[in-house]
Amino acid sequence: MKENVLEIKKEDFGPFLPYLENPLVTDIDFQGHSLWITDDKGTHKVENIADFTETFIETFCCMVANRVNKQFNKSRGNNVLEAETDTLRIEIVHESVALSGRSITIRKSMPYIKQTLESMITDKYCESETLALLINCVKSKLNFAFCGKPGVGKTELLKFMTQFITDKAVTIEDNPEIHYGEINPGRPYQELKVDEERFSYTTAIKTCLRLNPKWILLSEARSEEVAYLLEAWSTGVSGMTTLHTDSVRKIPDRIVNMIGNEGDTSNIRNTVYEFLNVGILIGRRIDPDTNKRYRYINQMCFFAREFDTVAKVTKNRVYMVVEDGHIVSNTLPADVIKAMKKKYIDNPFKCKEVDAVLEKLKEGGADE
Repeated sequence: MKENVLEIKKEDFGPFLPYLENPLVTDIDFQGHSLWITDDKGTHKVENIADFTETFIETFCCMVANRVNKQFNKSRGNNVLEAETDTLRIEIVHESVALSGRSITIRKSMPYIKQTLESMITDKYCESETLALLINCVKSKLNFAFCGKPGVGKTELLKFMTQFITDKAVTIEDNPEIHYGEINPGRPYQELKVDEERFSYTTAIKTCLRLNPKWILLSEARSEEVAYLLEAWSTGVSGMTTLHTDSVRKIPDRIVNMIGNEGDTSNIRNTVYEFLNVGILIGRRIDPDTNKRYRYINQMCFFAREFDTVAKVTKNRVYMVVEDGHIVSNTLPADVIKAMKKKYIDNPFKCKEVDAVLEKLKEGGADE
């Protein structure tokens, strides 16, 4: 059995199972004496947790530890237990270091795309022009960084956008979340699984370039390995990744900080602006009409490194296109327009896929 890979039956999950089988649930957090469930609309506390007894919690943790052949106790090195299945990532923290009590976190990542072109419009995830622009950016083989708070759906949007990739893609993950082959059957791909002791992110990115990829999909940029991702993009390979920040404008600084080379921050920042094209921030907000929470594309921007003909210097520039969910500008960098022209895209804010959905919605409205 692979280390940390859990072979487990459905019934072993006990009272966790109904939440695991709910397609809307993305995260389950048991925190000592409380249970929190995260779905597409936000995080909610479960009031009735009578079935989550101390006996069940202890039995569940022992079962996980036994299945992955690891000790779990208060000793240093044994007080955190990690395991995974094909669709779940489990993290258990011992009460000796978790002050609120034994902590169990289960994150779901299912091998299908939750969103559809139609639902993204009808659920107010983004405006139709923003959706068309995103699709055209993939068709033009631009490089993406999806950002936002943990659990907001960065990887879900990345997964959605992969359906517009037609060339070979290589995914790099420490836990299976993208499920590229399953959501894009018949497409050329390879999946690399990172293990920091035996196959690091840096090694994976370097290895990836020898696999003849047209796209590199890094599930999450966390540290200095992002420097090698930028280097890969500089060779002409396209890519997508996710990272944690609360504004697209902060993405370049976040990447510079991750790389951590204090003596070369200016050159690193320039490289980011040159080879990272698209920044997207995903957020949550409340619909004032229904009082329901929903996810949406809060910001979208383009990064560019351009020559200023007046000042006679090359400058880094951010083109903000979407703010607070709405398109605020249709001005794009010259390099982006050029890339789209090569793919015969004359209007970046229109595409046949979105036009077909809008026509369907229009006909549906007429029928009603």
